[in-house]
Amino acid sequence: MNQLEQLKAVTVVVADTSDFESMRAYAPRDATTNPSLILRSARQPLYRPLLEAVLENHSDAPLHGRVDRLLVAFGLEILKIVPGRVSTEVDARLSFDVPATVAKAHELVALYEQAGISPERVLIKIAATWEGIRAAEILEREGIHCNLTLLFSSVQALACADAGATLISPFVGRITDWYKKNTGQDYGPEDDPGVQSVRQIYALFKNLDYHTQIMGASFRSVGQIAALAGCDLLTISPALLAELSASEAPLIARLTPEWARTQASEPSVMDEPGFRFRLNENAMASEKLAEGVRIFSADTRALEDLISKGA
Repeated sequence: MNQLEQLKAVTVVVADTSDFESMRAYAPRDATTNPSLILRSARQPLYRPLLEAVLENHSDAPLHGRVDRLLVAFGLEILKIVPGRVSTEVDARLSFDVPATVAKAHELVALYEQAGISPERVLIKIAATWEGIRAAEILEREGIHCNLTLLFSSVQALACADAGATLISPFVGRITDWYKKNTGQDYGPEDDPGVQSVRQIYALFKNLDYHTQIMGASFRSVGQIAALAGCDLLTISPALLAELSASEAPLIARLTPEWARTQASEPSVMDEPGFRFRLNENAMASEKLAEGVRIFSADTRALEDLISKGA
């Protein structure tokens, strides 16, 4: 078996893309999208019909509504390809507003339901701010499943699990990027800070019997992916899916419940002041969370600009 086939035997493989052809080629179970990925695809001639359909059929909708319909249009096409779920992201500009995040999630789910898609096939992606986690807690109680994204620390992870989130997406590559920039060091897979962060969260969740699943994200190399084989899910870009598919090197599960039991884990339920203080103490996590919200917000504005110009 090639490495992708070996990985699928121990981990749920998710496509980190809005490119339909990549999904058909590598047959992931689920797919994740974000404003940056949708913006990239929406600018390509191949996906222009989706944009044109939104412009033609919903010209009287407010701008934010047309953006939502474009996100869902991509999601609907993705769900024709993957057998599982698609993650669709809430506007990052709402990351610090609980009621607005909940309302936006309701709007997105309603659009999917109008197209005949069950909420079970949709994950609402929300930034793992304190407010985002509280919004997810409300939505999960309503039966709307959430993927907490822009996650860079065990502090965020534990708060998400306490809130009953369905899924978290720790950003392996962005964690490593920060450490490489700030230390000037290169890291192998075993001492990679992003890999170590996910391993710590995995051990915590398995030992504390949390039901929230972990989906490693934002990979920079096949080595990082192989080091996290066995994680609940991994969302992987088309370029790295291609590398995995082209290699027949051995790949084994590195994360297992048995391995987790060898790691020390302590429960840590946090109130809001404790969460904010501990996140603030982690310079990498607080900086990368803020940066991620800015990037996704900027790309949402760029999507709005694309739609408003009809180009």
